[in-house]
Amino acid sequence: MQLAFADTLCLMRIEELDYEVPSGLIAQRPLERRDSSRMLLLDRTSGGYEDRLFEELPSLLRGDELLVYNNARVIPARLFGKRKGLHSQPPSRSTRKEHLQGQVEVFLTRRLDQNVWEGLVRPGRKLPTGEKIVFGTGELEAEIVSRGELGLRTIRFSSASSQEVDRLLESLGHVPLPPYIEREDEVSDRARYQTIFAKQPGAVAAPTAGLHFTSEILAKIHERGVETCEVTLDVGLGTFQPIHVEDLGDHVMHAERYEIREEIAEKLSAARASGRKILAVGTTVVRTLEDAALRAAQSGSDRLVISGSAEARLFITPGFSFRVVDALLTNFHLPRSTLLALVCAFAGRAHVLDAYKHAVEARYRFYSYGDCMLIRAGGSR
Repeated sequence: MQLAFADTLCLMRIEELDYEVPSGLIAQRPLERRDSSRMLLLDRTSGGYEDRLFEELPSLLRGDELLVYNNARVIPARLFGKRKGLHSQPPSRSTRKEHLQGQVEVFLTRRLDQNVWEGLVRPGRKLPTGEKIVFGTGELEAEIVSRGELGLRTIRFSSASSQEVDRLLESLGHVPLPPYIEREDEVSDRARYQTIFAKQPGAVAAPTAGLHFTSEILAKIHERGVETCEVTLDVGLGTFQPIHVEDLGDHVMHAERYEIREEIAEKLSAARASGRKILAVGTTVVRTLEDAALRAAQSGSDRLVISGSAEARLFITPGFSFRVVDALLTNFHLPRSTLLALVCAFAGRAHVLDAYKHAVEARYRFYSYGDCMLIRAGGSR
């Protein structure tokens, strides 16, 4: 179904989403304890804010909210291999330089079929359609099937052994840490760059607002009377694709697959009907719920959201009318990003950038392994 998201457009320029953060505040590693992060509580109505701790979250809730999290599991989406011709033959003197430079990086962005992925390849110019890449000692092979927009390639994987391709991707791949984490991925990242909710493989980046949760915090939230439920959005280029245009209305989002089960759609409708607040854990949950709500509205359905699987291309910018989400738990986001645009749409650009300025001055930790914000209307409760 083609949807016209006319109400998502705004007359905003990219420089309006700018702010400065010292490099020393960009978290390079997670804290020892997931739930020991700081949390900035922001009133989306007044713009007032308070310095809090994430472990206070259960006590800050009313107790009748519906908390929605993303159960997507991050796959080891970075693969390093060599062009097949260079791998299979020892380098001669004339080809030695090319051989030494023959490493190929494949960054998977979206599964298209069982063993077929969309991805970015470097060096892209030297890898035409039909080129083959081998990984490990040759047990996994990939062929570039076609070229697409944004430098993307369609890549088909095959295994030279009895092992399944997915198992080889899991064992040979690297955790796709964001580029602002200036270190190589480590064994510990395989656990810490996953939320405790993670179970549906397919994301190439973590839904980072969920990284703060522990089973103990979740138990306290349930003790408060808060109901929880899960959706799936495979975090990909749609979330992290840079904005290269001056006017936000000209930016085109890359599609991200999501799924809302029927029973979850019913829980969301019941919460709205009874006046309970819906708290989204992360911007990926916001995109999922609001995209499904737009589909419901534009299809003439009387339901709050449409259940099932779909692809979100929704770019939420200031001026957007939120139909589902009442409160948002989110990390701090990069300047000039689609994620910051979404947060500004939810809480107001002036309020958000003022809160970010305070966070810099108070030396909060920024981005994926950093601290978080709880944004809602009203004070401490």
